[in-house]
Amino acid sequence: MRYDTVIIGGGLAGLVAGLSLQQSGRSTAIVSMEQNALPFFSGSFESLTEAPERLSSLLAGAGIRLHYHPGVRLMPLGTFRKATLSLEDVSLLAEPRFAEKALILNVPGYIDFFTAFLAEGLERQGIQCRVSTLDLPVMAEDGLAELSSVHLARILDSKWEWVVRQVRLLLQDEDAVILPQIFGLEDPSIPERIRQGIPARVVFVGTQPPSVPGIRTQLLLKRRFGELGGTYLGEEEVVDARVENGIVRSVHTRGPGGNVLEAAHFILASGSFFSKGLRSNPFRVFEPVFGLDVDASEDRNAWYNDDFASDQPYMQYGVRTDAALHPLVEGRPLQNLFAIGSVLGGTRPEFGSGAGLAVRSAFAAVDEILV
Repeated sequence: MRYDTVIIGGGLAGLVAGLSLQQSGRSTAIVSMEQNALPFFSGSFESLTEAPERLSSLLAGAGIRLHYHPGVRLMPLGTFRKATLSLEDVSLLAEPRFAEKALILNVPGYIDFFTAFLAEGLERQGIQCRVSTLDLPVMAEDGLAELSSVHLARILDSKWEWVVRQVRLLLQDEDAVILPQIFGLEDPSIPERIRQGIPARVVFVGTQPPSVPGIRTQLLLKRRFGELGGTYLGEEEVVDARVENGIVRSVHTRGPGGNVLEAAHFILASGSFFSKGLRSNPFRVFEPVFGLDVDASEDRNAWYNDDFASDQPYMQYGVRTDAALHPLVEGRPLQNLFAIGSVLGGTRPEFGSGAGLAVRSAFAAVDEILV
């Protein structure tokens, strides 16, 4: 099977690159083990501070709308983080004290939304808080013993009007309502409908993973990639590659298809340790497909911090590249391979971090390919 470009990895970086190339008329295949960080995506592109025209245009074609509003975002534990660009349903606030009084609401039985932490954090900002629960007998009808954000979204998306009625009944003199971000799994318009139906400011706050905005983003991007004619090979793992004189000729997959994929260009968007883009043994950290140079300490004791709550050094490890994002093998670039997203780790800080790193590096690689 031959394509213009083969992308290894179906997370945010791989899907943004794939959509961009397919939209430009380049036949593109994405190979994914279906293990990436999108189910953990907060919905905010925190390290992107510039106006988002290119990304907004690309995502709009997939039915994903963004809003740009420099300010802060309310975090699940009641803290605030700077943010400027987010999915439309992710609330961006001009300042931490965004209300006088707030009503914080949860769903009975849902333990992944931390109302006590939120109340404590908001009260530190001078916001008076009241915590309550939504009286939703529809939950008992569905008989779920264990509630996850995805289970709840599948139930509540068809009953969002009931949610609005219950919030209106509970609302007293509060000028803001805090809700868990468990709406709009398949229909991104539902959070805005809820906002329009409640006579107070509605702020959606993230929960423990899985992330409803993240999963929805993944579903919509994959759907759009298919609509544009892209080939998505899910549940397949790229296990090795054929490289000749610094040129990648093909990659080989293991999975339901078991394919040999040839292309003029290849993009490595395999992620970091979480999605197995980087791996380790007792002696070294390595990239498993191409044997790329990795920026990591040779001392295993330096890979981690004994303080679990501290930043872990291994999370900054990534493959080394030249200025055009060609990764290196023994210091020499593979000329038709590009590395993007979190497989770069902290090796290219100019691209930012998290979702910002995914988007910026994806566009940079696409621009190199389209020249």
